[in-house]
Formats: sequence, structure tokens, C-alpha cells
Amino acid sequence: MSTRFPFTAVVGMDDLRLALLLNAVSPSVGGVLVRGEKGTAKSTAVRALAELLPEVAVVAGCRFSCDPASPDPDCPDGPHTGGAPDARPARMVELPVGASEDRLVGALDIEKALAEGVKAFEPGLLAAAHRGILYVDEVNLLSDHLIDHLLDAAAMGASHVEREGVSVRHAARFLLVGTMNPEEGELRPQLLDRFGLTVEVAASRDPQQRVEVVRRRLAFEDDPAGFAARWADEETALRERIAAARELLPKVVLGDAALLQIAATCAAFEVDGMRADIVMARTATALAAWAGRTEVTSEDVRQAALLALPHRRRRNPFDAPGLDQDKLDETLERFKGEEPDGDPEPDGPGDGGPGDDGGPGGGGGGIPPQSEGPSSGEAPAPDESSAPEEAPAQASRGGGPGAGERAAVAAGEPFRTKTLSVPGLGEGAAGRRSRARTEHGRTTGDTRPRGALTKLHLAATVRAAAPHQRARGRGGPGLVVRRDDLRQAVREGREGNLVLFVVDASGSMAARQRMSAVKGAVLSLLLDAYQRRDKVGLVTFRGRDAEVALPPTSSVDAAAARLEKLPTGGRTPLSAGLLKAHDVLRVERLRDPSRRPLLVVVTDGRATGGGADPVALAARAARLHAADGTAAVVVDCETGPVRLGLAGNLARDLGGTAVTLDELRADAIAGLVRDVQGQGNSPKDSMRRAA
Repeated sequence: MSTRFPFTAVVGMDDLRLALLLNAVSPSVGGVLVRGEKGTAKSTAVRALAELLPEVAVVAGCRFSCDPASPDPDCPDGPHTGGAPDARPARMVELPVGASEDRLVGALDIEKALAEGVKAFEPGLLAAAHRGILYVDEVNLLSDHLIDHLLDAAAMGASHVEREGVSVRHAARFLLVGTMNPEEGELRPQLLDRFGLTVEVAASRDPQQRVEVVRRRLAFEDDPAGFAARWADEETALRERIAAARELLPKVVLGDAALLQIAATCAAFEVDGMRADIVMARTATALAAWAGRTEVTSEDVRQAALLALPHRRRRNPFDAPGLDQDKLDETLERFKGEEPDGDPEPDGPGDGGPGDDGGPGGGGGGIPPQSEGPSSGEAPAPDESSAPEEAPAQASRGGGPGAGERAAVAAGEPFRTKTLSVPGLGEGAAGRRSRARTEHGRTTGDTRPRGALTKLHLAATVRAAAPHQRARGRGGPGLVVRRDDLRQAVREGREGNLVLFVVDASGSMAARQRMSAVKGAVLSLLLDAYQRRDKVGLVTFRGRDAEVALPPTSSVDAAAARLEKLPTGGRTPLSAGLLKAHDVLRVERLRDPSRRPLLVVVTDGRATGGGADPVALAARAARLHAADGTAAVVVDCETGPVRLGLAGNLARDLGGTAVTLDELRADAIAGLVRDVQGQGNSPKDSMRRAA
């Protein structure tokens, strides 16, 4: 008996369980993306689903799990002719975040392919997951190229491996389930769209539900087998209901009225493309089969919209996923046609929807009723370029709330920024900002392989082997290749960086128009960081001190939320902000030495707090960053007819570049900013260098 936590014992989380069950009934729905905070039983529920799937018949000895009734004609282990089939449980294959491309799609033995002319292919996780479940925990942390392979296979039902003229294709149809914590970063909208359904999960705030969660979890940990036995009947009933719904699915009719509602709903919510319409149609059909009906109703369409559309309405990472249910109901009512009578619900255990009582003794075999998992027009402000800051007695102590503090202002409209990049050639995580040696990109050279050969440089290998052919006794048209001849391709692409923002929130920045523009600029840079797959952090300074408003994270929307609430006021402890940033980068270099940092200081360059000689202290703190070789750019926020050029001095001390807010815009005529150079300059020098 399995010792996995039973699916029917999961407390509540109706939307998650329904989405998983609908995919079990109809894998063509396209999988599920589960978004939620840590400790909400996302992984537990997904793993429990595997126990409910029917056994699969496979061709005996086939490493790719071909169906005996319809074997894959392109199967690398084929052709399959006759033989008794095997039956095995449906697999759940987990894709680790740190997996390589070869581990996902499989690997070719290139030595054998060159020397012997044979296709020696080792299947990857996509082959293992065929006709089962492929589960990706923390899918938002996967590298882009892995996600592209994964979702392409999920969409086409096949995996293709093409390398150096050797081609392998095999079937890869699986139920794709991904879980993620939005606090750790978002998926790109293009990738979100490839998941059929999405659900949001959160810990219950009902004490009774939390008590039941703890009670069941402790009971399971004390006696896994006994706990599973107590839920065996409910698991069997749910398994049978899935099988019955699968049999009924081909008989379900999606009428013109329901199809019109689907199209009208997708149009009303302005989702991109046609994938949403198709997913909604498949989901509504699966909902009808799950309820034991042969016609799709308006309620099926409504439920399908709630599961299939929220994540497709996101246009950028600062948009919260969700759906206006009043607008949904209005659209469905407007395009409502004649409703089918519907077939009677099936009798027996598990005949209800997500609210059925599935606990022992509850008389139901469906989903338990609780909702939690087991683990679970104002006048312009005067220019403040020459305005005095608040007196120390008025400034809030430590930068916290108090006298002299001004309320947070809304950010200005974001804009497309110029590209800021770190000089040199890095070796960090794949991204889209700075040049780096990567697994993917253009080939720039070759080297001897260290360990297994993964990216063959064919021309270099031939050049290495050619001079030795006579000595090796070559007698035919083939090339005699040995291990020492093999050359690994060196490729150059782009990496993601750690972009640490140091934002001046002091009184000199507090003019409403100025701070709104500053926040808009930082928000624009955050959006650029999201698109380039960077990690971001936020340090703010005001009053007497600096604070880490957001430790380095992949969640740029979290940084945007902190920025939006940022108040201003008090003196300008510039040195404190730079020292705090230095501490943050020192720790991050220990955690991830390959990820190169980019320091972005947003200030007017004033220094009026932090010690007896704040200007000298700020210069000394800036030189610490220069000594570490940290690439830096200063966004000069000084305004007004008289400018002191203090930001340019700061950039020089940092060994970086200064750029004004206007020059930061991608459509600016002057002030083109490309790479952050290794020497400090004023904005004028930056413009001259760009020209």
C-alpha cells in the first residue's frame, strides 16, 4: 500500500484539487500552474494525484512507454511488433530546478555517433513522464531554455533532440503540473499562457480548518500505512469516478451556445491569442464529464473561465492575476442561449462536486470540504534643488515614521529604459542582460571537454583528428576519432545579474513631482530587470540610517510593492546607504559568486547626514564599491536651473557612470547609456563616450 498522503485526505483547497482532477480526466486541458505561499501543501496534493491515475499498458521493454494499442512509429526503441504488453502504475516524474538540458530531453552519445555512426540515445525525464505526470516544483526558478523545451513538448506531445546531424524524436504526452511561490519571482506572460489552468492557494485563516490540517498531518506521520488504509475506500471511489469520467468524455457535446459564451468571455477579457478559447472549451467539457453530464452548461463555462483565464490577463509582472467575476457573469448572461436539461448526476459515493464530504464516515467519495492542505489635480510643488532639508529635530529617527516624514507618492508612468549592463564576460545564470559564457548562444571558440561532452564543436574535432588518420590506419571513407580529438564548443550568450537599487528617500527628494518621477524611473528599471531575468534588491536611506527594504530576490513585483509604499523625509545619509549596499553585495557574493552585481544609485548626490563630514564619508563608502570592482550607475535626480553636479562626483568615486532621468529613457536623443564602464564620468562625459 502506498504511503503517500491520500488525495482525499487533503483538507480543502477545492480549486486546486478540481484543477488536478480535470487534468486527470482530460490531459489535453494542458496542465496546472499552482501559485501560493510556502507551506500550503501544493506539492503534497500533486504527489497524491499520481495514486489516483489508472494503470497504463506499455510495450514490454520499451524505454519510452509506448501504448501497445498504438505504438509510436518514430519510437527509438521501435519498431514494435506484437508481444505481450506490460501494465504499470502511472508515473510521476519530478524535474529538479537544477537539472541540465540533457537530463530533461535526453542525451546522445556523440562519441559513438561520430566513430560508429549509430544513434546511442539515453532517454531523459520527458521520456520517463510519457503517459504520466511531470511535476516541476518552483517552476519559476527554472532556466528559460529548460522551460521552452518543457512547454514545447507539452504542447506538441513529442520531444525532439537535434545535434550535429543526429536526430531523435519520441512521444512525450504528460500531465504538466508546476508549483511556484510568487515571492520568489514570476513566470513570463508567454510561459504562463502555456499552462492550461492556474489556481491560487493560501493558508486558511479558520482555526478549525488549521486544527484539522495539523491533526491529519500528525496522524499520517505517526502511521503512514494506517492513515492511508483509513482513506482507502475514498481513494478507490475517487479513482473509479476519474475512470468513469474518462469514458464519458468523448460523448460530451459542446454546443454552439456554450462555444459562443467561451469566445465572448475570452474577447471580453482581452486575452491574447486563441489558446485560452481552446483551453476553456476542453476544461468545460471535462467539467461536464466530471459531473456525469453529456452536455456543457453555462456553469461549466463559468468555472472553466475562473481556472483558465486569470493568469492570461497579466501584461507585466506588476499586474496581479485575477478575474472580475461580475464582468464574467454579465458576459455569460448576455450570451446565454438555451440551456441543456443535463443528465442526472451519477449515484453513489463521490457524486458531488468539490464540496462533497470525502472523509471517513462522511458517506462521500469525492473531495473533502475543508479548505487547507496537510502541510500546510494638485498644484506643482516648488523645485527643491535649492530648498533646505528638514532640521534634524524634525527628521524621523532612524528613517522611521515621525515628524518631517512625508507620505508615499504614487510612481510616475513607467517607460522603456536604455540597457545597462556589466562590462566583461561573466559566467552567471542564464539571462538577458550582460555578456557571458553560456550553454546556449553563438559559438566563439572551442576547448577540450571536462567530463562528459555536451556541446560538440564539429569543425574543431575534425581538425584535431585529421592529422592522425594515417597513423591510425584509416582505410575507408570514415574518420577515425578518439576521445582526445573531441572539442567542446565555447558559446557566448547573456546572463542575468543582481541589480541592487539604492534609493535616496530623504527630504531633498521629497518634492511630490520629483519623487513620483524617481519612482517611475525605478519602476521602469525593475520592469527591465524582470524582462532580463535578473535578481533585484532594494536599499533605501533617509533620516539617520539606511535599511534593506527588500533583500535580493527574483520577485520584482515585491520590489515594486515596497517602492510604492516608500515614504520620504529627513536628512540624506548617503554613506549609510552605500555601506548597507556594500554589506548586501558582500553576502550575495558568498551565496552566488557567479552572479555579477550591478549597483544602481538613485539620488541627487547630496550628503547631509551620517557623520561629522558626510561628504567625505560618502566618498569613502563609494570607493569601497570601486575597490570590489562593482559595476555602478548613478541616476541623477537633480532638477532646476542650477545644478551642482554632485551625482557626477559620486559616480566618479564609484568608478561608474552617471545618467540623468531623461537620459535613462530608451527614446532619448542624448545620453545614450549602453555599458557601465569601469571608470567614473559625468553625464556629459557619458554622452561623449556614447557618441
